[in-house]
Amino acid sequence: MSAEHHHHEHSDHHEHHELGFWRKYVFSIDHKVIGIQYAVTALFFLLFGFCLMMMMRWQFAYPLQPMPFIGTWFGETFMPGGVMTPDFFNSLGAMHGTIMVFLGVVPLVVGGFGNYVMPLQIGAPDMSFPKLNMMSYWVFFVGGVIMLASFFVRGGAASSGWTSYAPLSVIAPTGQTYWLIGMVFLITSSLLGSMNFIVTIVQLRAKGLTMFRLPFFVWAQFVTAFLLLLAFPPLEAAGVLQLMDRVAGTSFFLPEGLVVSGQQLVQKREITGGGSPLLWQHLFWFLAHPEVYVLILPAMGIVAEIVANNTRKPLFGYRSMVYSVIFLGFMSFIVWAHHMFITGMGTTMATFFQTTTMIISIPSIVVLTALILSLWGGSIRFTTPMLFALGFLPMFGIGGLTGLPLGLAATDVHLHDTYYVIGHFHYVVAPGTIFGLFAGVYYWFPKATGRAMNEALGKLHFWGSLVFMNVIFMPFFIMGLAGVSRRLYDGGASYAHAQHVLQWNVVSSVGAWCLGLAQIPFIVNFFWSAFRGRRVGANPWEATTLEWAAPSPPPHGNFPQLPRAHRGPYEYSVPGASRDYLPQWEPRGA
Repeated sequence: MSAEHHHHEHSDHHEHHELGFWRKYVFSIDHKVIGIQYAVTALFFLLFGFCLMMMMRWQFAYPLQPMPFIGTWFGETFMPGGVMTPDFFNSLGAMHGTIMVFLGVVPLVVGGFGNYVMPLQIGAPDMSFPKLNMMSYWVFFVGGVIMLASFFVRGGAASSGWTSYAPLSVIAPTGQTYWLIGMVFLITSSLLGSMNFIVTIVQLRAKGLTMFRLPFFVWAQFVTAFLLLLAFPPLEAAGVLQLMDRVAGTSFFLPEGLVVSGQQLVQKREITGGGSPLLWQHLFWFLAHPEVYVLILPAMGIVAEIVANNTRKPLFGYRSMVYSVIFLGFMSFIVWAHHMFITGMGTTMATFFQTTTMIISIPSIVVLTALILSLWGGSIRFTTPMLFALGFLPMFGIGGLTGLPLGLAATDVHLHDTYYVIGHFHYVVAPGTIFGLFAGVYYWFPKATGRAMNEALGKLHFWGSLVFMNVIFMPFFIMGLAGVSRRLYDGGASYAHAQHVLQWNVVSSVGAWCLGLAQIPFIVNFFWSAFRGRRVGANPWEATTLEWAAPSPPPHGNFPQLPRAHRGPYEYSVPGASRDYLPQWEPRGA
Protein backbone atom coordinates (compact mmCIF):
# COMPACT_ATOMS: atom_id res chain seq x y z
CA MET A 1 0.00 0.00 0.00
CA SER A 2 1.49 3.36 -0.94
CA ALA A 3 2.26 6.09 1.57
CA GLU A 4 -0.11 8.40 -0.36
CA HIS A 5 -2.96 5.93 0.07
CA HIS A 6 -2.17 5.77 3.79
CA HIS A 7 -2.35 9.55 4.04
CA HIS A 8 -5.78 9.69 2.42
CA GLU A 9 -7.00 6.91 4.64
CA HIS A 10 -5.75 8.73 7.74
CA SER A 11 -7.18 12.07 6.64
CA ASP A 12 -10.61 10.48 6.25
CA HIS A 13 -10.23 8.69 9.54
CA HIS A 14 -9.62 11.92 11.44
CA GLU A 15 -12.80 13.65 10.30
CA HIS A 16 -15.08 12.19 12.95
CA HIS A 17 -17.25 13.34 15.85
CA GLU A 18 -15.84 14.96 19.00
CA LEU A 19 -14.61 12.40 21.53
CA GLY A 20 -15.56 12.42 25.21
CA PHE A 21 -13.08 13.20 28.01
CA TRP A 22 -12.01 9.59 28.66
CA ARG A 23 -11.42 8.78 25.00
CA LYS A 24 -9.71 12.11 24.34
CA TYR A 25 -7.32 12.40 27.29
CA VAL A 26 -7.11 9.02 29.07
CA PHE A 27 -7.62 6.14 26.63
CA SER A 28 -6.53 8.26 23.69
CA ILE A 29 -5.26 6.94 20.36
CA ASP A 30 -3.77 10.34 19.38
CA HIS A 31 0.04 10.04 19.33
CA LYS A 32 0.42 13.49 20.90
CA VAL A 33 -1.73 12.69 23.95
CA ILE A 34 0.04 9.33 24.33
CA GLY A 35 3.42 11.08 24.07
CA ILE A 36 2.44 13.52 26.84
CA GLN A 37 1.11 10.63 28.97
CA TYR A 38 4.42 8.81 28.55
CA ALA A 39 6.46 11.95 29.27
CA VAL A 40 4.59 13.02 32.43
CA THR A 41 4.51 9.44 33.81
CA ALA A 42 8.22 8.98 33.08
CA LEU A 43 9.13 12.33 34.69
CA PHE A 44 7.23 11.22 37.82
CA PHE A 45 9.15 7.93 37.88
CA LEU A 46 12.47 9.79 37.39
CA LEU A 47 11.66 11.98 40.39
CA PHE A 48 10.70 8.94 42.48
CA GLY A 49 13.87 7.03 41.48
CA PHE A 50 15.93 10.13 42.29
CA CYS A 51 14.35 10.29 45.77
CA LEU A 52 15.39 6.66 46.41
CA MET A 53 18.95 7.60 45.46
CA MET A 54 18.95 10.59 47.84
CA MET A 55 18.03 8.21 50.69
CA MET A 56 20.88 5.89 49.70
CA ARG A 57 23.30 8.82 49.66
CA TRP A 58 22.53 9.50 53.37
CA GLN A 59 23.50 5.93 54.16
CA PHE A 60 26.76 6.29 52.19
CA ALA A 61 27.72 9.59 53.80
CA TYR A 62 26.63 8.82 57.38
CA PRO A 63 26.44 5.01 57.72
CA LEU A 64 24.41 3.65 60.63
CA GLN A 65 23.19 7.15 61.58
CA PRO A 66 19.42 7.78 61.92
CA MET A 67 18.05 9.56 58.86
CA PRO A 68 16.53 12.96 59.74
CA PHE A 69 12.92 13.88 58.92
CA ILE A 70 11.89 10.75 57.00
CA GLY A 71 13.85 8.03 58.81
CA THR A 72 10.88 6.93 60.92
CA TRP A 73 8.39 6.81 58.02
CA PHE A 74 9.41 3.32 56.94
CA GLY A 75 8.72 1.46 60.17
CA GLU A 76 10.82 -0.83 62.33
CA THR A 77 11.14 -3.50 59.61
CA PHE A 78 13.10 -1.41 57.12
CA MET A 79 14.53 1.42 59.25
CA PRO A 80 14.56 0.52 62.98
CA GLY A 81 15.13 3.72 64.91
CA GLY A 82 15.49 5.56 61.58
CA VAL A 83 18.64 3.57 60.68
CA MET A 84 18.56 1.85 57.28
CA THR A 85 18.91 -1.94 57.27
CA PRO A 86 21.19 -3.62 54.69
CA ASP A 87 18.18 -5.36 53.10
CA PHE A 88 16.29 -2.09 52.66
CA PHE A 89 19.43 -0.50 51.22
CA ASN A 90 19.63 -3.34 48.67
CA SER A 91 15.99 -2.77 47.72
CA LEU A 92 16.58 0.96 47.22
CA GLY A 93 19.60 0.24 45.02
CA ALA A 94 17.82 -2.33 42.86
CA MET A 95 14.68 -0.22 42.45
CA HIS A 96 16.61 3.02 41.82
CA GLY A 97 18.38 1.44 38.85
CA THR A 98 15.27 -0.30 37.52
CA ILE A 99 13.03 2.76 37.83
CA MET A 100 15.50 5.22 36.32
CA VAL A 101 16.30 3.04 33.27
CA PHE A 102 13.13 1.07 32.51
CA LEU A 103 10.43 3.36 33.96
CA GLY A 104 12.12 6.75 33.50
CA VAL A 105 14.60 7.36 30.72
CA VAL A 106 13.43 4.78 28.11
CA PRO A 107 9.72 5.76 28.32
CA LEU A 108 10.70 9.44 28.14
CA VAL A 109 13.12 9.24 25.18
CA VAL A 110 11.10 6.74 23.14
CA GLY A 111 7.53 6.85 24.46
CA GLY A 112 7.49 10.58 25.18
CA PHE A 113 9.68 12.35 22.64
CA GLY A 114 9.44 9.58 20.03
CA ASN A 115 5.65 9.43 20.13
CA TYR A 116 5.09 13.17 20.18
CA VAL A 117 7.76 14.49 17.84
CA MET A 118 8.52 11.73 15.33
CA PRO A 119 5.13 11.65 13.50
CA LEU A 120 5.17 15.47 13.32
CA GLN A 121 8.72 15.49 11.96
CA ILE A 122 7.83 13.09 9.13
CA GLY A 123 4.61 14.98 8.29
CA ALA A 124 2.29 12.13 9.33
CA PRO A 125 -1.22 12.62 10.76
CA ASP A 126 -0.63 9.93 13.42
CA MET A 127 1.18 6.64 14.05
CA SER A 128 0.49 3.67 11.76
CA PHE A 129 -1.27 1.68 14.51
CA PRO A 130 -2.92 4.15 16.92
CA LYS A 131 -4.62 1.50 19.10
CA LEU A 132 -1.36 -0.45 19.43
CA ASN A 133 0.20 2.84 20.50
CA MET A 134 -2.39 3.33 23.24
CA MET A 135 -1.86 -0.26 24.36
CA SER A 136 1.91 0.25 24.61
CA TYR A 137 1.36 3.11 27.09
CA TRP A 138 -1.15 1.26 29.25
CA VAL A 139 0.97 -1.92 29.36
CA PHE A 140 3.90 0.28 30.49
CA PHE A 141 1.70 1.95 33.12
CA VAL A 142 0.57 -1.42 34.53
CA GLY A 143 4.18 -2.62 34.63
CA GLY A 144 5.16 0.51 36.55
CA VAL A 145 2.33 0.08 39.08
CA ILE A 146 3.36 -3.55 39.67
CA MET A 147 6.97 -2.44 40.22
CA LEU A 148 5.93 0.19 42.79
CA ALA A 149 3.50 -2.24 44.47
CA SER A 150 6.47 -4.46 45.32
CA PHE A 151 7.49 -1.96 48.04
CA PHE A 152 4.41 -2.99 50.02
CA VAL A 153 4.83 -6.79 50.03
CA ARG A 154 6.42 -8.80 52.82
CA GLY A 155 10.19 -8.57 52.59
CA GLY A 156 10.06 -5.35 50.54
CA ALA A 157 10.85 -4.64 46.92
CA ALA A 158 13.34 -6.50 44.71
CA SER A 159 16.82 -6.47 46.27
CA SER A 160 19.04 -8.32 43.77
CA GLY A 161 20.28 -5.26 41.88
CA TRP A 162 18.79 -3.78 38.71
CA THR A 163 20.46 -6.69 36.89
CA SER A 164 18.58 -9.31 38.95
CA TYR A 165 21.53 -11.74 38.90
CA ALA A 166 20.75 -15.40 39.55
CA PRO A 167 20.95 -17.38 41.77
CA LEU A 168 20.48 -14.61 44.37
CA SER A 169 17.37 -13.31 42.60
CA VAL A 170 15.79 -16.80 42.45
CA ILE A 171 15.88 -17.25 46.24
CA ALA A 172 15.06 -13.59 47.09
CA PRO A 173 11.77 -12.56 48.85
CA THR A 174 8.45 -11.96 47.07
CA GLY A 175 9.35 -8.49 45.79
CA GLN A 176 11.54 -10.13 43.16
CA THR A 177 8.50 -11.91 41.67
CA TYR A 178 6.76 -8.54 41.30
CA TRP A 179 9.92 -7.19 39.64
CA LEU A 180 9.89 -9.97 37.06
CA ILE A 181 6.16 -9.61 36.30
CA GLY A 182 6.62 -5.83 35.98
CA MET A 183 9.55 -6.34 33.60
CA VAL A 184 7.47 -8.63 31.36
CA PHE A 185 4.87 -5.84 31.06
CA LEU A 186 7.53 -3.16 30.39
CA ILE A 187 9.23 -5.26 27.71
CA THR A 188 5.90 -5.99 26.03
CA SER A 189 5.20 -2.25 25.97
CA SER A 190 8.55 -1.55 24.27
CA LEU A 191 7.97 -4.27 21.67
CA LEU A 192 4.53 -2.88 20.76
CA GLY A 193 5.95 0.64 20.49
CA SER A 194 9.02 -0.31 18.45
CA MET A 195 7.01 -2.16 15.77
CA ASN A 196 4.76 0.89 15.45
CA PHE A 197 7.74 3.26 15.10
CA ILE A 198 9.39 1.22 12.33
CA VAL A 199 6.20 0.91 10.25
CA THR A 200 5.33 4.60 10.75
CA ILE A 201 8.76 5.86 9.63
CA VAL A 202 8.80 3.57 6.60
CA GLN A 203 5.18 4.07 5.49
CA LEU A 204 3.87 7.47 6.59
CA ARG A 205 6.57 9.93 5.54
CA ALA A 206 5.33 13.08 3.80
CA LYS A 207 5.71 13.38 0.03
CA GLY A 208 9.25 14.36 -0.90
CA LEU A 209 10.64 13.25 2.49
CA THR A 210 13.23 10.69 1.38
CA MET A 211 15.21 8.79 4.01
CA PHE A 212 18.16 11.20 3.70
CA ARG A 213 15.88 14.18 4.17
CA LEU A 214 14.77 12.86 7.56
CA PRO A 215 15.85 14.87 10.61
CA PHE A 216 18.62 13.14 12.56
CA PHE A 217 16.22 12.70 15.51
CA VAL A 218 13.99 10.46 13.33
CA TRP A 219 17.01 8.37 12.30
CA ALA A 220 17.96 7.97 15.97
CA GLN A 221 14.41 6.81 16.81
CA PHE A 222 14.43 4.44 13.81
CA VAL A 223 17.62 2.67 14.91
CA THR A 224 16.43 2.67 18.53
CA ALA A 225 13.19 0.93 17.50
CA PHE A 226 15.21 -1.87 15.87
CA LEU A 227 17.33 -2.22 19.01
CA LEU A 228 14.20 -2.58 21.17
CA LEU A 229 12.58 -5.02 18.75
CA LEU A 230 15.61 -7.32 18.53
CA ALA A 231 17.19 -7.03 22.00
CA PHE A 232 14.18 -7.14 24.34
CA PRO A 233 12.76 -10.60 23.45
CA PRO A 234 15.76 -12.49 24.97
CA LEU A 235 15.23 -10.68 28.29
CA GLU A 236 11.47 -11.28 28.15
CA ALA A 237 12.18 -15.00 27.72
CA ALA A 238 14.76 -14.86 30.52
CA GLY A 239 12.30 -13.05 32.81
CA VAL A 240 9.66 -15.74 32.26
CA LEU A 241 12.26 -18.49 32.90
CA GLN A 242 13.40 -16.82 36.13
CA LEU A 243 9.76 -16.45 37.16
CA MET A 244 9.34 -20.20 36.60
CA ASP A 245 12.40 -20.84 38.78
CA ARG A 246 10.77 -18.81 41.55
CA VAL A 247 7.18 -20.08 41.41
CA ALA A 248 7.14 -23.39 39.52
CA GLY A 249 10.17 -25.23 40.91
CA THR A 250 12.20 -25.23 37.67
CA SER A 251 15.96 -24.58 37.71
CA PHE A 252 16.97 -22.77 34.54
CA PHE A 253 19.35 -20.56 36.54
CA LEU A 254 19.81 -22.54 39.79
CA PRO A 255 23.06 -24.52 39.84
CA GLU A 256 23.58 -27.96 41.37
CA GLY A 257 24.51 -28.09 45.06
CA LEU A 258 23.63 -24.48 45.98
CA VAL A 259 23.99 -23.99 49.76
CA VAL A 260 21.82 -21.32 51.44
CA SER A 261 22.19 -20.62 55.17
CA GLY A 262 24.12 -23.86 55.64
CA GLN A 263 21.47 -26.01 53.97
CA GLN A 264 21.49 -27.44 50.47
CA LEU A 265 18.73 -25.78 48.44
CA VAL A 266 17.91 -28.95 46.51
CA GLN A 267 16.79 -30.66 49.74
CA LYS A 268 14.79 -27.62 50.87
CA ARG A 269 12.85 -26.97 47.69
CA GLU A 270 12.74 -30.33 45.90
CA ILE A 271 14.30 -28.94 42.75
CA THR A 272 16.68 -30.63 40.38
CA GLY A 273 19.42 -28.00 40.09
CA GLY A 274 21.61 -28.15 37.03
CA GLY A 275 20.80 -24.60 35.86
CA SER A 276 23.33 -21.94 34.85
CA PRO A 277 23.56 -18.55 36.59
CA LEU A 278 25.76 -17.38 33.72
CA LEU A 279 22.94 -18.05 31.25
CA TRP A 280 20.97 -15.27 32.97
CA GLN A 281 23.90 -12.89 32.61
CA HIS A 282 24.20 -13.61 28.88
CA LEU A 283 20.47 -13.11 28.28
CA PHE A 284 20.35 -9.99 30.45
CA TRP A 285 23.36 -8.25 28.91
CA PHE A 286 22.32 -9.17 25.38
CA LEU A 287 19.47 -6.76 26.05
CA ALA A 288 21.17 -4.38 28.45
CA HIS A 289 24.05 -3.31 26.26
CA PRO A 290 21.82 -2.32 23.32
CA GLU A 291 19.68 -0.75 26.08
CA VAL A 292 22.48 1.76 26.78
CA TYR A 293 22.20 2.90 23.15
CA VAL A 294 18.41 2.96 23.44
CA LEU A 295 19.02 5.60 26.13
CA ILE A 296 21.70 7.60 24.35
CA LEU A 297 20.67 7.56 20.65
CA PRO A 298 17.40 9.55 21.00
CA ALA A 299 19.26 12.00 23.29
CA MET A 300 21.88 12.45 20.54
CA GLY A 301 19.01 13.03 18.10
CA ILE A 302 17.49 15.72 20.35
CA VAL A 303 20.87 17.44 20.77
CA ALA A 304 21.47 17.37 16.97
CA GLU A 305 18.13 19.15 16.31
CA ILE A 306 18.90 21.83 18.91
CA VAL A 307 22.52 22.36 17.84
CA ALA A 308 21.51 22.89 14.19
CA ASN A 309 18.71 25.27 15.18
CA ASN A 310 20.79 27.37 17.60
CA THR A 311 23.98 27.59 15.52
CA ARG A 312 21.87 28.64 12.49
CA LYS A 313 23.87 26.33 10.21
CA PRO A 314 23.48 22.79 8.84
CA LEU A 315 24.75 19.83 10.87
CA PHE A 316 28.35 19.00 10.07
CA GLY A 317 28.55 15.57 8.39
CA TYR A 318 24.84 14.67 8.50
CA ARG A 319 25.32 11.53 6.34
CA SER A 320 28.31 10.32 8.34
CA MET A 321 26.21 10.73 11.51
CA VAL A 322 23.39 8.65 10.00
CA TYR A 323 25.75 5.88 8.86
CA SER A 324 27.39 5.97 12.30
CA VAL A 325 24.16 5.37 14.22
CA ILE A 326 23.19 2.52 11.87
CA PHE A 327 26.62 0.91 12.38
CA LEU A 328 26.41 1.59 16.13
CA GLY A 329 23.04 -0.16 16.27
CA PHE A 330 24.48 -3.21 14.52
CA MET A 331 27.62 -3.36 16.68
CA SER A 332 25.69 -2.97 19.95
CA PHE A 333 24.58 -6.62 19.62
CA ILE A 334 28.11 -8.04 19.70
CA VAL A 335 29.66 -6.34 22.71
CA TRP A 336 27.49 -7.61 25.58
CA ALA A 337 30.06 -9.91 27.25
CA HIS A 338 32.39 -7.03 28.14
CA HIS A 339 30.20 -6.94 31.27
CA MET A 340 31.34 -10.51 31.98
CA PHE A 341 35.17 -10.47 31.70
CA ILE A 342 35.58 -11.87 35.23
CA THR A 343 33.25 -14.84 34.67
CA GLY A 344 36.13 -16.92 33.31
CA MET A 345 35.05 -16.90 29.67
CA GLY A 346 38.62 -17.42 28.46
CA THR A 347 41.10 -15.13 26.72
CA THR A 348 39.88 -15.88 23.17
CA MET A 349 36.31 -14.73 23.86
CA ALA A 350 37.55 -11.83 26.00
CA THR A 351 39.74 -10.69 23.08
CA PHE A 352 36.78 -10.81 20.68
CA PHE A 353 34.54 -8.76 22.96
CA GLN A 354 37.17 -6.18 23.87
CA THR A 355 37.91 -5.72 20.15
CA THR A 356 34.21 -5.13 19.30
CA THR A 357 33.97 -2.78 22.30
CA MET A 358 36.83 -0.66 20.99
CA ILE A 359 35.23 -0.63 17.52
CA ILE A 360 31.82 0.50 18.84
CA SER A 361 33.43 3.59 20.37
CA ILE A 362 34.24 4.86 16.85
CA PRO A 363 30.66 5.72 15.66
CA SER A 364 29.95 7.44 19.00
CA ILE A 365 33.07 9.55 18.51
CA VAL A 366 32.02 10.37 14.92
CA VAL A 367 28.60 11.64 16.12
CA LEU A 368 30.10 13.59 19.04
CA THR A 369 32.81 15.11 16.82
CA ALA A 370 30.25 16.10 14.16
CA LEU A 371 28.12 17.83 16.82
CA ILE A 372 31.15 19.71 18.18
CA LEU A 373 32.30 20.71 14.66
CA SER A 374 28.75 21.94 13.95
CA LEU A 375 29.43 24.68 16.51
CA TRP A 376 32.41 26.01 14.48
CA GLY A 377 31.56 29.30 12.81
CA GLY A 378 27.97 29.21 14.07
CA SER A 379 26.00 32.23 15.20
CA ILE A 380 25.17 30.54 18.49
CA ARG A 381 22.01 31.47 20.43
CA PHE A 382 22.49 30.49 24.08
CA THR A 383 18.88 29.54 24.77
CA THR A 384 18.05 27.11 27.60
CA PRO A 385 17.70 24.12 25.20
CA MET A 386 21.09 25.01 23.67
CA LEU A 387 22.76 25.21 27.09
CA PHE A 388 21.59 21.70 27.94
CA ALA A 389 22.64 20.46 24.48
CA LEU A 390 26.10 22.01 24.96
CA GLY A 391 26.30 20.50 28.45
CA PHE A 392 25.53 17.08 26.96
CA LEU A 393 28.63 17.11 24.74
CA PRO A 394 31.46 17.11 27.33
CA MET A 395 29.44 15.03 29.82
CA PHE A 396 28.83 12.28 27.26
CA GLY A 397 32.50 12.61 26.26
CA ILE A 398 33.63 11.92 29.84
CA GLY A 399 31.22 8.96 30.03
CA GLY A 400 32.60 7.49 26.81
CA LEU A 401 36.29 7.98 27.62
CA THR A 402 35.99 6.46 31.09
CA GLY A 403 34.31 3.43 29.50
CA LEU A 404 37.40 2.50 27.48
CA PRO A 405 39.33 0.97 30.44
CA LEU A 406 36.23 -1.10 31.25
CA GLY A 407 36.20 -2.46 27.68
CA LEU A 408 39.69 -3.94 28.08
CA ALA A 409 39.84 -7.19 30.05
CA ALA A 410 43.18 -6.39 31.72
CA THR A 411 41.96 -3.15 33.33
CA ASP A 412 38.36 -4.27 33.83
CA VAL A 413 39.45 -7.10 36.18
CA HIS A 414 40.56 -4.43 38.67
CA LEU A 415 37.76 -1.92 38.05
CA HIS A 416 34.82 -4.34 37.77
CA ASP A 417 32.12 -3.80 40.42
CA THR A 418 33.82 -0.73 41.84
CA TYR A 419 32.53 2.83 42.06
CA TYR A 420 34.42 3.54 38.83
CA VAL A 421 31.80 1.56 36.87
CA ILE A 422 29.00 3.57 38.46
CA GLY A 423 30.81 6.81 37.63
CA HIS A 424 31.23 5.79 33.98
CA PHE A 425 27.64 4.63 33.54
CA HIS A 426 26.13 7.66 35.25
CA TYR A 427 28.16 10.14 33.19
CA VAL A 428 26.59 8.55 30.10
CA VAL A 429 23.00 8.50 31.40
CA ALA A 430 22.73 11.26 34.02
CA PRO A 431 24.57 14.42 32.87
CA GLY A 432 24.65 12.83 29.41
CA THR A 433 21.25 11.45 28.43
CA ILE A 434 19.19 13.39 30.98
CA PHE A 435 20.73 16.70 29.82
CA GLY A 436 19.58 15.73 26.31
CA LEU A 437 16.10 15.08 27.69
CA PHE A 438 15.91 18.41 29.50
CA ALA A 439 17.06 20.12 26.28
CA GLY A 440 14.20 18.39 24.44
CA VAL A 441 11.61 19.38 27.06
CA TYR A 442 12.57 23.07 26.79
CA TYR A 443 12.80 22.90 22.97
CA TRP A 444 9.49 21.19 22.15
CA PHE A 445 7.44 22.50 25.10
CA PRO A 446 6.15 25.45 22.96
CA LYS A 447 5.04 22.98 20.27
CA ALA A 448 3.12 20.83 22.77
CA THR A 449 1.48 23.65 24.74
CA GLY A 450 1.63 26.79 22.57
CA ARG A 451 3.50 28.49 25.43
CA ALA A 452 7.20 29.14 26.09
CA MET A 453 9.02 28.12 29.25
CA ASN A 454 10.69 30.83 31.34
CA GLU A 455 14.32 31.37 30.22
CA ALA A 456 15.61 32.73 33.55
CA LEU A 457 14.32 29.72 35.51
CA GLY A 458 15.62 27.45 32.75
CA LYS A 459 19.14 28.86 33.01
CA LEU A 460 19.05 28.59 36.81
CA HIS A 461 18.05 24.94 36.37
CA PHE A 462 20.87 24.31 33.90
CA TRP A 463 23.74 25.80 35.90
CA GLY A 464 22.62 24.12 39.14
CA SER A 465 22.28 20.77 37.39
CA LEU A 466 25.65 21.05 35.57
CA VAL A 467 27.63 21.88 38.71
CA PHE A 468 26.02 19.37 41.07
CA MET A 469 25.94 16.47 38.58
CA ASN A 470 29.74 16.70 38.50
CA VAL A 471 29.99 17.09 42.28
CA ILE A 472 28.08 13.79 42.61
CA PHE A 473 29.78 11.64 39.99
CA MET A 474 33.41 12.82 39.69
CA PRO A 475 34.30 11.46 43.17
CA PHE A 476 33.11 8.03 42.03
CA PHE A 477 36.19 7.73 39.80
CA ILE A 478 38.52 8.56 42.70
CA MET A 479 36.85 5.98 44.97
CA GLY A 480 36.65 3.37 42.22
CA LEU A 481 40.35 3.66 41.34
CA ALA A 482 41.06 3.22 45.06
CA GLY A 483 39.17 -0.09 44.87
CA VAL A 484 35.96 0.72 46.78
CA SER A 485 33.27 -1.79 45.77
CA ARG A 486 29.80 -0.75 44.71
CA ARG A 487 26.65 -1.81 46.60
CA LEU A 488 28.26 -1.65 50.06
CA TYR A 489 25.47 -0.54 52.36
CA ASP A 490 27.89 1.35 54.62
CA GLY A 491 29.62 3.02 51.68
CA GLY A 492 32.89 1.21 52.40
CA ALA A 493 33.21 2.13 56.11
CA SER A 494 34.08 -1.51 56.91
CA TYR A 495 36.81 -1.58 54.20
CA ALA A 496 40.24 -0.99 55.77
CA HIS A 497 41.88 0.04 52.49
CA ALA A 498 39.04 2.44 51.57
CA GLN A 499 39.37 4.74 54.57
CA HIS A 500 41.52 7.39 52.86
CA VAL A 501 38.86 8.10 50.17
CA LEU A 502 35.63 7.77 52.17
CA GLN A 503 35.34 11.53 52.71
CA TRP A 504 34.34 11.71 49.02
CA ASN A 505 31.10 9.94 49.96
CA VAL A 506 30.04 13.03 51.93
CA VAL A 507 30.94 15.35 49.01
CA SER A 508 28.96 13.20 46.59
CA SER A 509 25.94 13.03 48.89
CA VAL A 510 25.83 16.79 49.46
CA GLY A 511 25.99 17.17 45.67
CA ALA A 512 23.00 14.82 45.31
CA TRP A 513 20.86 16.77 47.75
CA CYS A 514 21.81 20.07 46.10
CA LEU A 515 20.95 18.55 42.70
CA GLY A 516 17.49 17.77 44.11
CA LEU A 517 17.08 21.45 45.06
CA ALA A 518 18.28 22.48 41.59
CA GLN A 519 15.31 20.64 40.04
CA ILE A 520 12.77 22.86 41.84
CA PRO A 521 13.06 25.70 39.25
CA PHE A 522 12.35 23.15 36.50
CA ILE A 523 9.26 21.72 38.23
CA VAL A 524 7.88 25.23 38.93
CA ASN A 525 8.71 26.36 35.38
CA PHE A 526 7.14 23.28 33.78
CA PHE A 527 3.76 23.55 35.48
CA TRP A 528 3.57 27.34 35.64
CA SER A 529 4.46 27.71 31.94
CA ALA A 530 1.91 25.08 30.89
CA PHE A 531 -0.89 27.35 32.11
CA ARG A 532 0.57 30.85 32.40
CA GLY A 533 3.58 30.90 30.04
CA ARG A 534 4.05 33.41 27.22
CA ARG A 535 2.01 32.39 24.16
CA VAL A 536 4.03 31.63 21.01
CA GLY A 537 3.32 30.99 17.34
CA ALA A 538 3.77 27.84 15.29
CA ASN A 539 7.55 28.27 14.83
CA PRO A 540 9.03 30.24 17.76
CA TRP A 541 12.60 28.95 17.23
CA GLU A 542 12.56 29.72 13.47
CA ALA A 543 13.32 26.06 12.77
CA THR A 544 13.25 24.17 9.47
CA THR A 545 11.87 20.67 10.24
CA LEU A 546 8.27 19.68 9.51
CA GLU A 547 6.90 19.62 13.08
CA TRP A 548 7.05 23.44 13.08
CA ALA A 549 4.65 23.57 10.11
CA ALA A 550 1.84 22.38 12.41
CA PRO A 551 -0.01 24.82 14.69
CA SER A 552 1.10 24.98 18.35
CA PRO A 553 -0.36 22.86 19.90
CA PRO A 554 -1.15 20.66 16.87
CA PRO A 555 -4.83 19.70 16.38
CA HIS A 556 -6.15 16.16 15.93
CA GLY A 557 -4.57 14.99 12.67
CA ASN A 558 -1.62 17.39 13.19
CA PHE A 559 -1.65 19.44 9.96
CA PRO A 560 -4.46 21.47 8.30
CA GLN A 561 -3.19 19.86 5.09
CA LEU A 562 -0.42 17.28 4.89
CA PRO A 563 2.93 18.98 4.20
CA ARG A 564 5.33 18.21 1.40
CA ALA A 565 9.12 18.17 1.87
CA HIS A 566 11.03 20.25 -0.67
CA ARG A 567 14.56 20.07 0.79
CA GLY A 568 16.76 18.60 3.53
CA PRO A 569 16.13 19.14 7.23
CA TYR A 570 18.79 21.74 8.12
CA GLU A 571 18.76 24.50 5.49
CA TYR A 572 20.04 27.34 7.68
CA SER A 573 21.96 30.41 6.50
CA VAL A 574 21.63 29.51 2.81
CA PRO A 575 23.59 32.03 0.66
CA GLY A 576 21.25 34.35 -1.24
CA ALA A 577 18.14 33.46 0.81
CA SER A 578 16.05 36.29 2.27
CA ARG A 579 16.00 34.71 5.79
CA ASP A 580 18.55 32.59 7.66
CA TYR A 581 16.31 29.50 7.49
CA LEU A 582 14.46 27.67 4.69
CA PRO A 583 11.76 25.37 6.13
CA GLN A 584 11.35 21.94 4.57
CA TRP A 585 7.66 22.59 3.83
CA GLU A 586 8.06 25.84 1.86
CA PRO A 587 8.19 25.42 -1.95
CA ARG A 588 11.36 26.40 -3.76
CA GLY A 589 11.56 30.12 -4.41
CA ALA A 590 8.93 30.89 -1.74
